[in-house]
Amino acid sequence: MLGEGTLQEPSIPTMMQTFHLLPSTPELVGAEIELISMDQREHRLKQALAPLRDRYDYVIIDAPPSLSILTINALVASDAVLVPVQCEYFALEGISELMHTIDLVRGSLNPSLSLEGILLTMFDARNNLSRQVVFEIQNHFKESVYQTVIPRNVRLAEAPSYGKPILLYDVRSKGTQCYLELAREFLERQGPGQEQGLLRQSA
Repeated sequence: MLGEGTLQEPSIPTMMQTFHLLPSTPELVGAEIELISMDQREHRLKQALAPLRDRYDYVIIDAPPSLSILTINALVASDAVLVPVQCEYFALEGISELMHTIDLVRGSLNPSLSLEGILLTMFDARNNLSRQVVFEIQNHFKESVYQTVIPRNVRLAEAPSYGKPILLYDVRSKGTQCYLELAREFLERQGPGQEQGLLRQSA
């Protein structure tokens, strides 16, 4: 993002042939400070990712919901935003702030930015608050809310400590099945036939 290198190859190989990872480093904190004084600072990530766009079907950028220059860069570089929302009380306030940020970016920096959808996560069916959050989000965002809901799941929590994606850590867990269903729903939303490749690979 600071113009000191290029993103030509994934820096960390993964156990999944079609999945490449480009992680950040601790230096990213300092980069945010340096970006403030740079020209086109909101477009630096978009420029860095440009050579990779034609090499991948999808590029997923994981960004915090805060209104920082790094998050703005992620939104400017994106075609659409998929918003994960934890089924907890403060998530209702957080999503309002994030939607305001998206509107600001759409208005001045990335007019084509769209809302891909809202993903409900860490759902606990035994918890009245979780059910209330689901109701409120679905009532407000309507069809933008994904039908797939990701539950709280022990195996999902364990997988990162073993350095594995949940699909390789425990393919039979409820968490894995929910994420596979999420992938199917995502691809179905992109257009007819998009989900077929996923179904063949995961069979």
